[in-house]
Amino acid sequence: MSAVAFLFDGDITQKGYEKKRSKLIGAYLPQPPRVDQALPQERRTPVTPSSASRYHRRRSSGSRDERYRSDVHTEAVQAALAKHKERKMAVPMPSKRRSLVVQTSMDAYTPPDTSSGSEDEGSVQGDSQGTPTSSQGSINMEHWISQAIHGSTTSTTSSSSTQSGGSGAAHRLADVMAQTHIENHSAPPDVTTYTSEHSIQVERPQGSTTSRTAPKYGNAELMETGDGVPVSSRVSAKIQQLVNTLKRPKRPPLREFFVDDFEELLEVQQPDPNQPKPEGAQMLAMRGEQLGVVTNWPPSLEAALQRWGTISPKAPCLTTMDTNGKPLYILTYGKLWTRSMKVAYNILHKLGTKQEPMVRPGDRVALVFPNNDPAAFMVAFYGCLLAEVVPVPIEVPLTRKDAGSQQIGFLLGSCGVTVALTSDACHKGLPKSPTGEIPQFKGWPKLLWFVTESKHLSKPPRDWFPHIKDANNDTAYIEYKTCKDGSVLGVTVTRIALLTHCQALTQACSYTEAETIVNVLDFKKDVGLWHGILTSVMNMMHVISIPYSLMKVNPLSWIQKVCQYKAKVACVKSRDMHWALVAHRDQRDVNLSSLRMLIVADGANPWSISSCDAFLNVFQSKGLRQEVICPCASSPEALTVAIRRPTDDSNQPPGRGVLSMHGLTYGVIRVDSEEKLSVLTVQDVGLVMPGAIMCSVKPDGIPQLCRTDEIGELCVCAVATGTSYYGLSGMTKNTFEVFPMTSSGAPISEYPFIRTGLLGFVGPGGLVFVVGKMDGLMVVSGRRHNADDIVATALAVEPMKFVYRGRIAVFSVTVLHDERIVIVAEQRPDSTEEDSFQWMSRVLQAIDSIHQVGVYCLALVPANTLPKTPLGGIHLSETKQLFLEGSLHPCNVLMCPHTCVTNLPKPRQKQPEIGPASVMVGNLVSGKRIAQASGRDLGQIEDNDQARKFLFLSEVLQWRAQTTPDHVLYTLLNCRGTIANSLTCVQLHKRAEKIAVMLMERGHLQDGDHVALVYPPGIDLIAAFYGCLYAGCVPITVRPPHPQNIATTLPTVKMIVEVSRSACLMTTQLICKLLRSREAAAAVDVRTWPLILDTDDLPKKRPAQIYKPSNPDTLAYLDFSVSTTGMLAGVKMSHAATSAFCRSIKLQCELYPSREVAICLDPYCGLGFVLWCLCSVYSGHQSILIPPSELETNPALWLLAVSQYKVRDTFCSYSVMELCTKGLGSQTESLKARGLDLSRVRTCVVVAEERPRIALTQSFSKLFKDLGLHPRAVSTSFGCRVNLAICLQGTSGPDPTTVYVDMRALRHDRVRLVERGSPHSLPLMESGKILPGVRIIIANPETKGPLGDSHLGEIWVHSAHNASGYFTIYGDESLQSDHFNSRLSFGDTQTVWARTGYLGFLRRTELTDANGERHDALYVVGALDEAMELRGMRYHPIDIETSVIRAHKSVTECAVFTWTNLLVVVVELDGSEQEALDLVPLVTNVVLEEHYLIVGVVVVVDIGVIPINSRGEKQRMHLRDGFLADQLDPIYVAYNM
Repeated sequence: MSAVAFLFDGDITQKGYEKKRSKLIGAYLPQPPRVDQALPQERRTPVTPSSASRYHRRRSSGSRDERYRSDVHTEAVQAALAKHKERKMAVPMPSKRRSLVVQTSMDAYTPPDTSSGSEDEGSVQGDSQGTPTSSQGSINMEHWISQAIHGSTTSTTSSSSTQSGGSGAAHRLADVMAQTHIENHSAPPDVTTYTSEHSIQVERPQGSTTSRTAPKYGNAELMETGDGVPVSSRVSAKIQQLVNTLKRPKRPPLREFFVDDFEELLEVQQPDPNQPKPEGAQMLAMRGEQLGVVTNWPPSLEAALQRWGTISPKAPCLTTMDTNGKPLYILTYGKLWTRSMKVAYNILHKLGTKQEPMVRPGDRVALVFPNNDPAAFMVAFYGCLLAEVVPVPIEVPLTRKDAGSQQIGFLLGSCGVTVALTSDACHKGLPKSPTGEIPQFKGWPKLLWFVTESKHLSKPPRDWFPHIKDANNDTAYIEYKTCKDGSVLGVTVTRIALLTHCQALTQACSYTEAETIVNVLDFKKDVGLWHGILTSVMNMMHVISIPYSLMKVNPLSWIQKVCQYKAKVACVKSRDMHWALVAHRDQRDVNLSSLRMLIVADGANPWSISSCDAFLNVFQSKGLRQEVICPCASSPEALTVAIRRPTDDSNQPPGRGVLSMHGLTYGVIRVDSEEKLSVLTVQDVGLVMPGAIMCSVKPDGIPQLCRTDEIGELCVCAVATGTSYYGLSGMTKNTFEVFPMTSSGAPISEYPFIRTGLLGFVGPGGLVFVVGKMDGLMVVSGRRHNADDIVATALAVEPMKFVYRGRIAVFSVTVLHDERIVIVAEQRPDSTEEDSFQWMSRVLQAIDSIHQVGVYCLALVPANTLPKTPLGGIHLSETKQLFLEGSLHPCNVLMCPHTCVTNLPKPRQKQPEIGPASVMVGNLVSGKRIAQASGRDLGQIEDNDQARKFLFLSEVLQWRAQTTPDHVLYTLLNCRGTIANSLTCVQLHKRAEKIAVMLMERGHLQDGDHVALVYPPGIDLIAAFYGCLYAGCVPITVRPPHPQNIATTLPTVKMIVEVSRSACLMTTQLICKLLRSREAAAAVDVRTWPLILDTDDLPKKRPAQIYKPSNPDTLAYLDFSVSTTGMLAGVKMSHAATSAFCRSIKLQCELYPSREVAICLDPYCGLGFVLWCLCSVYSGHQSILIPPSELETNPALWLLAVSQYKVRDTFCSYSVMELCTKGLGSQTESLKARGLDLSRVRTCVVVAEERPRIALTQSFSKLFKDLGLHPRAVSTSFGCRVNLAICLQGTSGPDPTTVYVDMRALRHDRVRLVERGSPHSLPLMESGKILPGVRIIIANPETKGPLGDSHLGEIWVHSAHNASGYFTIYGDESLQSDHFNSRLSFGDTQTVWARTGYLGFLRRTELTDANGERHDALYVVGALDEAMELRGMRYHPIDIETSVIRAHKSVTECAVFTWTNLLVVVVELDGSEQEALDLVPLVTNVVLEEHYLIVGVVVVVDIGVIPINSRGEKQRMHLRDGFLADQLDPIYVAYNM
């Protein structure tokens, strides 16, 4: 690829830009707010209960997508969004390649309606200000809150009737236009001004702005507005929008913090002095009522089964349903008794042998039964109880790699399970191997599968009878529990706890014999197991079991069964009530008056209250009484924690708490809330269980009792609880053996309490309130947020429309020492890009308003793609795992690190450096040795260098042609490794003579005229160069245009020819035709080429005489190169410098005529050109030339040549080394077989103008170690524009050293050496030895003062082979004198130095040089003009890029640059385009963690988009230009908020 293959200009996509822009912006201009379209007109008057219930039915018809639509939440969210209704959209939308846009494209886009209803029943448009409609929302809000506080019976008085007009994005963001409403700043607006939490600017129609002023604090860096940058494309416009957005005030103020000398200290959140603190008295433990033992209660559950099975065998125990809702099977108590006996007998006597039974009493067995077969499960469960083995009920594994099933396997393994009981149908459905074996599931122990159907079992003998004893402390069963991190624990429940729990439930729920109960819950665990399998048998009740599969088909089925069987009790979750509401169509025959108790199993969830209220609203007219609804709270460890008792008193309304969300985040209960929006309404879950004691303790630290107005973790002391986590004594101690303390440190009881994992408090009258779970707790900068609350808020944004089936996951990830909130939602299959984006913006806004917390990442995935739990919920820990490893494959991502990350270190203020005032004593600067070093002195080296007596290279060539005419100087290899061409001394001399004649006769050139040499790498180039010297012309080597890519490569050739003022252009016949071709004419003006000479056809005669320069300081040649920043710079090399250069290299590498050197470099500039064209003539060694382009067809060419010619010294570029490492990585064995041997290589030098790429050189060394390559052989050189080679390893002298420096100190321009492997360490390799005749000093680039040893500064160089200046037609003299003729500001002010433009440091090592001196090592850190100044610190792009490449396996290359102080990261994706969005969070995380920087824009592109020059360096500035001109065709562009 050409050095300037990417000098683009112009904007290719201007055409569609205007069209797209108007479409993009059109969606965000404020639309007049509509009255919610799903509301009938009469809704504008205050609502009576009957119209409210009608509204409910209408709202909820049409879709059953959202789980828990909460009116309480919807109201708050709509009011919050209405606050922003005047806001304009300010978040730039991400750009996405069309192939990634799954749904409708932008062109087919119609503005989405902003109502949150699901049908359009005519929208009432109103003026945005002052209409009764829009103001009514807030009145109703007040009304609702006052009612809620006074214990109102319904919370659906009114829903805010306006929706947010604009779809404003992250909270306080405003469009570029909104800038006009703020006083004009003369300086760019400072991002560091924060407004206080609630001052949201609302733009009034008169144009005045109301805003509270707030204290100013410094956190983020000053951003340039980018006004000076030409904004010519939609990319720039979007970045501009982003910059403006980020200037808006964001978070509450931060305090100042300190930075120690070296460290960047991360901001530590100090507690807010105004935060609410608990003020109540210490709480008292709450006792439940006495557990009154009734005389006829059985002594154990098996005894109860025996009693009912023998006394009333015909009584129905369980009725199961098929998917049509027809009764499938009725299990009677008699059948349950006989069958479970049969199972017990077979487990104990028919597995294994008589002597060696497989299962003995006390062993654990797995119960694997599907959710539609409760009867088989019940028989197996009681069979286990009778056999005294311990059942472990688990889910049916569907595939070998089911979400979470591996963890279940670990549980089975740790419980020592070897037998799994299952049903016939389930056994047939399990995956089988070809031999019919059931495979071992991933992570599972080897199991024997045992089918429990009666027909497969042997009958127990007449005399066999199960041993039924009173309940004791043996384990009865183990219930599995999935933790936050996805691990699965087993909670053991003893037989006495099991019995006591059944008794307590019987008393609390007033169960009586033969009652009918409808169960919709999972019967294998939790509330479903406790009521539907265990307590029901104790009381001989009849359970109607409704499988999940039936609920999916007919959500009303459970209500129909309640009517059909006149059931007294039903066990449901909020989801089941919600689904029934959605499906309800005014059925005539519904009558719920038989229900005395509707147990809501997840009554403790924040969204359950709205399902309960809504359900009551609709079904009150169908006989449902309010007092029937009984929410309960439970946990796997503590079983039932609390349950609301069924009462007959319909006048006592249930308890309600309207709590301030702000208070809750500090763990404090505040009922009154000034901020009417951010409240959490909770319902009580009744009283403590009979026979239990409850208290609440502080969630972390020692279990200290909470105050009465403090949220804590509820703890229970009772017989009826779990006793341990099976096999985990440490965790058991922390959870099951807790002794709560009073403030004085005394335990409140001698008996241990159990942590329930529920957060809440005990309110007035002993009512228990739960506000969240420990598992869902996220602590963000010291404040606690509950995942469930955030889910509820997000679902209330546009519940009916957007989120697919309400599937949202909320979790936190730790980035930069704090938890960050991540929301992942499944989007509806029919949603457009704009729908998604608007929804995301609103969610950010709502969560910011209601919870006052920023969302770090919001990701949308296609419907049905998140990992599921067995009952269809979202598997949270798997989702988080996928997110963190970058395999979630979202279809939309919005990251808000700018909003969330408030603990970055303080931006650096530069300290004045040591000035001339500091005392210099000899070679010390304020106590440090001055950083200076030099190579060997050229004058003192005595060697038999014959070439030294000639001043000019042209003379050396003539001398060699006479003395050693047939000595071969150059051998050129082709791609097959055979010799394509070679030149002896005399052949080169004669060829050069002919070229000189051609220049003089055909070109009519004078001494000193410039000649451009446009040749492919080879022999012609060398001959043409010496031909120019013989004719007295000044050659300039130019890389020829690429025939396949003339449009981008030819303009560079033209530019160099023009800038160098070449009077003539020499080339081959082939290129000559190319320069005049039609394609060339399309790219450049071919009429303005200078004279073109074709050297394939040379004159036959010799010149009259060969030109001899008058003065060694005259110009020998010009060296043109394009820097990585895209600058074309030519430097002048005099004859004296050229000879000194060759001599220096000869001495360093010990080159003699008998040597052979292999060169695989581009011969157009720098050291590459010198090695290719000049050194052999000076030193007389043979150069084996290998054009790097040939390696593309044969990657092994270079190494095979090195091996074949037994070369000791070889030179290559990073591109060549990378090609070998990547291309030959897997072929080392076959190369060995072909006889490749690298053991003779003494030096393998990478020619470079950058920091050594240590990872690449090390992997190259490791890879070819087996082929004999000595690891010490590989080293690098360092050169730059002012001096083409400063360091070069050479043959003698110590091996290159490596040091590890602290990357954080480096950002502050300091060097701090650390141990290998310490955090933030960066390995730096010495850039080779300093060449003879070269002196180096390290100077401060700003003050130009000398610096001490191991201090970072600019490398300055003084040497006989320095270039003598820039060659430029612009005549920029100041730059010239600054770069080539600089002097120190103090110290040695006489010496003239050239500034390299590179930062580095010198370090004196313990090693000794060839001349016995201590060795000074030079470490190059990076180019000054590449370095990025961010937050006052200096960052080198390569460091950030290295981190990013490590972040995900699909990132093959990365380049970073800044644009108006935003960090832009471009990554090349090697994978499917679906992975593109996975990279956005990972890239943002890694840069935050390792560099304390917030990424502004992430651009994902195809492989090969990042331009690289011939030296293998990234051309970041070209990339930046291409990005801003919208020419990269990115797969995805994410703008981080």
